[in-house]
Parts: sequence; C-alpha cells; structure tokens
Amino acid sequence: MQLISWNIQWGRGADGRVDLDRVVAQARALADFDVLCLQEVSSGYPELPGCDGSDQFAALAQRLGGYSAVPGVATDTLGPDGRRRRFGNMVFSRYPVLRVLPHLLPWPADAQVASMQRLALEVTLALPSGPLRVTTTHLAYYSARQRAAQIERLRELHAEAVAQAALQWSVPPADGPFVHVPRGGRAVLTGDFNCRPDSPEYRRLQEPLAEGVPPYVDAWRLLYPQQPHAPTVGVHDRAQWPGPPFTFDFVFVSADLAPCVRALRVDAQADGSDHQPVLLTLDV
Repeated sequence: MQLISWNIQWGRGADGRVDLDRVVAQARALADFDVLCLQEVSSGYPELPGCDGSDQFAALAQRLGGYSAVPGVATDTLGPDGRRRRFGNMVFSRYPVLRVLPHLLPWPADAQVASMQRLALEVTLALPSGPLRVTTTHLAYYSARQRAAQIERLRELHAEAVAQAALQWSVPPADGPFVHVPRGGRAVLTGDFNCRPDSPEYRRLQEPLAEGVPPYVDAWRLLYPQQPHAPTVGVHDRAQWPGPPFTFDFVFVSADLAPCVRALRVDAQADGSDHQPVLLTLDV
C-alpha cells in the first residue's frame, strides 16, 4: 500500500500559480498511490492568492476517477455572494471506504492571533488484511494553545477508536444507522501538524496512552532513527519561507502497525505547493 500526504496550499505552487492538474500529475509521478491525503483544499475563496474561488473538492474528485473521494470540510461559512465558502482536507482511496468520521478539532478562543476551525478527517479502509484507519489533519499555525488542544484530541480519538475496534458487541444485530461498521484499530495519522520535530507537541502526540492502546510513532524515526527529518516546507517557495527549509509534515503509525512500515520518502522535487509531498509504503 502506498499513501501520499500533501498540503497542497489550494494548488498554489512555488511560482504563485494555482494548478490542480500539476498537483495531481506530481502526486502520480511520486507513486501509483493507493491513498492520497490532502490538506488545504478550497472552495469559494477567490481572495486566496492565485485562486479563482472554484470548488476544488469537486475538481480534484473529477481528476481522480477510480478513487473514492472523501471531502473533509473544516471551515464552512456564508460568503458575500450568498454561496458557501469551504476549506479543509480530502482523502482519496482505491480501497473501499467503510466508515467516514469528520472530527472538528478543539478551537479554544485566542484573541492574539488569526485562527480558523480545524478538522481531522478519519476514514476506515477495507484492506485484504483487515480494517485500517487513516486520519489526515492540519493543525493550528498561529496559536500554540489551539495546537496543543488539538494534539490532545487526536490522542483521545485514537484511544477511542482502538477501544471500539476491540469491542465485543453483546447487543442483538441492529439495522439502519445502528448497524455495526468496523472502525480500524491499526492506524495512520498524516498531515501538516504545524510543529517541528523538536517541539513539545510532536513529543506529546507520541506519548503512551491507556493500557492496551498502541501509541502513535513517527514513521520517519522508525526507518531513520539517526537522521534528521527531511524538510517539507520552504524547499522551493523561498518567497513565503525565506529561511532554511524545515519540517511540519509527518506520518505517524500506531505501534502495532510499525512492523508493516517499509519506506517513507519526502519528494524534494515537487513544486506544486509550498509543502513537499510525503510517501509512505506499508506491507499490509
């Protein structure tokens, strides 16, 4: 299984142009991916640099036929033209999508900085080896307080999902929305975490949880324990990020999935965003 995670900055490349065709082409050039996790997908925001305000959720789904397209809307507001304005994440999967859970993350008031609602988009995929839970997210950038609260919620959601995956149902079979649909215990958590590998948020996400809950571990550290993380921000776009390139984008796996991690690579060539795509290969 090959999974790509990429903050596409609404398709705006290092040259300032918004080009979804380029985003899709560069993702396909990186790998014949089975799962694609995107952050910063936009609809109805023509004021974003280079953006025409069109519905990128629909446009990306049209370009990626053959995949199940799962939109995850974090910000949903009424625009000045009377239409909805939406911003968030998206998952594409070749595997059947058993369950979709869009989790709005905590947004504690912080008057000192600009902020917006954030989302963790969770899908449980039907793999031949059993259900796999994939979550993609994009945490607060300006507010450390909000980011810390969002990290705590990601930990809670993981513990909750593991408990539900292990639950032995004692009630009679149900119909309709009560019917039991699996929620994966084994898990991948991807996205733009807006924190660096030496940050307290990064460490906190991987701290032990309740007994019986395999904690999240950084797939990079599993494979390259002695190497610094490859940079994912500011590699090509030096206008927005004039300093040295750094890492905000990670792939975490639950500890019980760690033996399945075969490769992890940051694509340093792609210039379709201010972030670099990250490719995870799992033997599942």
